[in-house]
Amino acid sequence: MLQSHSGELAALLVAVFWSASALAFEDASRRVGSMPVNIIRLVIGMVFLSLLNLIIRGHLLPVDASTHNWIWLSVSGLIGFVLGDYCLFKSYTIIGSWFAMLIMTLAPPMAAFFGWIMLHENLSLLSGVGILVTMAGIIIAMFRRDKESHRVTVSKPLVGILYAFGGALGQALGIVLSKYGMEQYSPFAATQIRIIIGILGFVALITLTGKWRPVISTLTYKKAMVSTTIGSFFGPFLGVSFSLLAVQYTSTGIASTLMALVPIFIIPPSVLLFKHKVTAREVIGTLISLAGVALFFL
Repeated sequence: MLQSHSGELAALLVAVFWSASALAFEDASRRVGSMPVNIIRLVIGMVFLSLLNLIIRGHLLPVDASTHNWIWLSVSGLIGFVLGDYCLFKSYTIIGSWFAMLIMTLAPPMAAFFGWIMLHENLSLLSGVGILVTMAGIIIAMFRRDKESHRVTVSKPLVGILYAFGGALGQALGIVLSKYGMEQYSPFAATQIRIIIGILGFVALITLTGKWRPVISTLTYKKAMVSTTIGSFFGPFLGVSFSLLAVQYTSTGIASTLMALVPIFIIPPSVLLFKHKVTAREVIGTLISLAGVALFFL
């Protein structure tokens, strides 16, 4: 039974892993900024993956990957890790990890759409309704009525919301390109390729913007490094690897739907650890949004 649903189980574990990593990375990003956390967590994740691959595959690096693997997983790494995660981590510092994860529920419909276009995966007739319901849930959580002026306003800074949308787009396109590029190759080695390219991408970005000093100073900031290491273990190492394992054994849509449960899993620790105030309207919006994601794949 478990073996026949290994892809679904892997996707469910990804939601747990990403909840832990989102909270850890929010803490680190608020302390030192998103750019240092982005590149440091990829380097740490690379160390974890290299050791694991050496143990289970006998290869420290993905030397047995094909040209097809390298090309498409590299593109996936640039889009998912550099573009998508830069936007996502930036949104953490503005709107918090929980609200960012709510916006990220748009990633599954986006992934299914890209999967339909690029991988010729089937889409349900209810997909359009699912997208509308997902958007409705996000809108309910996003907007509020001011008590004094009675005007409808955005409950979070718009720039943070836009960054989170960028994160959702990057994750959706990245996961589809990963599935296309990975084929039957090891998910753990495939993640290595994505991380290698992600590191190179951030090296170029940090060099161009002249922001190496904050990165170096972060290495001596104990609290930030502890949070970054924890996030790296559950994010680039376990989370990303299991997400590729999930799409390898089940459809992109089903995997993305289960991985989208992060906003639900993250609410209790978010309230306890960061004292985030989650309103009833936001919880209802989250549930509606997740219902839309589920409906999208019926």
